Amino acid sequence: MPTPTFVPGDPCWADLMTDDVEGAKKFYGELLGWTFEGSDEETYGGYVTAYKDGKQVAGIMAKQPDQAQMPSTWSIYLQSTDAEATSAAITEAGGNVFVPPMTVPEMGVMAIAEDPSGAVIGVWEPLGHTGYQLVNETGSVGWHELNSRGYDAAVEFYRKAFGWETSVMEDTPEFRYTTLGEGESARAGIFDADAFLPEGVPSHWQIFLVVDDADAAVKQIVDNGGSVLREPWNDPHGRHAHVADPQGAPFMLHQSLPQG
Repeated sequence: MPTPTFVPGDPCWADLMTDDVEGAKKFYGELLGWTFEGSDEETYGGYVTAYKDGKQVAGIMAKQPDQAQMPSTWSIYLQSTDAEATSAAITEAGGNVFVPPMTVPEMGVMAIAEDPSGAVIGVWEPLGHTGYQLVNETGSVGWHELNSRGYDAAVEFYRKAFGWETSVMEDTPEFRYTTLGEGESARAGIFDADAFLPEGVPSHWQIFLVVDDADAAVKQIVDNGGSVLREPWNDPHGRHAHVADPQGAPFMLHQSLPQG
């Protein structure tokens, strides 16, 4: 599969902030066939890049001392051609930039923000690091989804702050969902999750990791110290499960199913 390319506003990278980098490497390596390459501790804080078949697919980093009370979590980054301008647009659109643009030497410029519904989102202006080199294949990220408690405000925010051209996939009292792009060209989704999220769970972005067999992956996750938040189920887009790694970082599994 050719290396993916991204336009401004596209999800282009995800990384895991964890209590246990070595444990995460073992867990995801066994689950997804990832290999890993560490970085210089002084320059990049020991950031680890995960590879599938030699192509970079995600990052892993240790929590800093001031992040000890934060949960282990996956973060998603949207591409920008100018992180400073995007940060200004985020503020103007009603979001909050709490990590202003900072240069990662030779790699890019990053910022971290919160959308109006309370979900955290990263900004990535690429230099040497252009993002995923593999997507939508086994062992890589296949989808990015915002579970929002403020659906209407979130949709408008991503249009204004990141220039999203959105498409309404469904809009009924039971199910509301908007995508970045349309149909087969869709690249991310926003779900009206207010009636579905457990009490106390805020708006959040989540990644879908592609596996060949969701049921087998769930068993392996449990055997290796992870947990199942929702058992596998089918929908028109495939077979999915909601799981968490041994440090508690939640993510989704996605298995494609035969069409027809």
